[in-house]
Amino acid sequence: MSTLIERLARLDSCAVSDAKDSLGLSAAVSGLGRKSGQGVLAGRVKTVQLAAGKPPADAPKVHLGARAIVAADAETVIVVAHPGIDAGGWGGVLSTGAQIAGVRGVVVDGPIRDADEAAGLGFAIFSRTTTARTARGRVYEVSTGAPVSIGGEAVADGDYVIADGSGVVFIRAADIEPVLAAAEKIAAREAAMVAALRQGRPITEVMGANYETMLEVKS
Repeated sequence: MSTLIERLARLDSCAVSDAKDSLGLSAAVSGLGRKSGQGVLAGRVKTVQLAAGKPPADAPKVHLGARAIVAADAETVIVVAHPGIDAGGWGGVLSTGAQIAGVRGVVVDGPIRDADEAAGLGFAIFSRTTTARTARGRVYEVSTGAPVSIGGEAVADGDYVIADGSGVVFIRAADIEPVLAAAEKIAAREAAMVAALRQGRPITEVMGANYETMLEVKS
């Protein structure tokens, strides 16, 4: 039997976003684009919260993101809530460390740096933008594993995420089963529509009633 992550990885962000729409759930987070890696990134969230400024004097002397890598497992996608200033919320040494630890990829709601280095590793990163500016003295880590907000979406440790060339979608752990079931039905409908087009049916017929009722997922 396929695991939930395996099922999620066989889908795409659009089908999952549509499934969440059909269930009355908030859908995709816009503006988080692929900076490195290929294909579909799917896994379970390990959160990191960053803040602008210098760390408090009594803060642990640990590089941002390092604790998330140590806490990760083979299902982990690290998700970083960034304060939005022009300073990298993820970098090349972190990408190498994360890949060695088996992390599937990273999503950063802000800028990252060393994008070419991550691309050379084949390590998946999605972010708002890129920068060459260091986080040193500009950004520090507040927490690992606490709830965060990504693009206005509440995201918790252990939630699910799918990211690809179209966008990033988070799924609450409590919602994963119904979202997967709905997304699989939507994907199957789209595949049937494509097959019909290849068999010569007119696109006006194929994308008529079927397309307009795509989100009406029935049991």
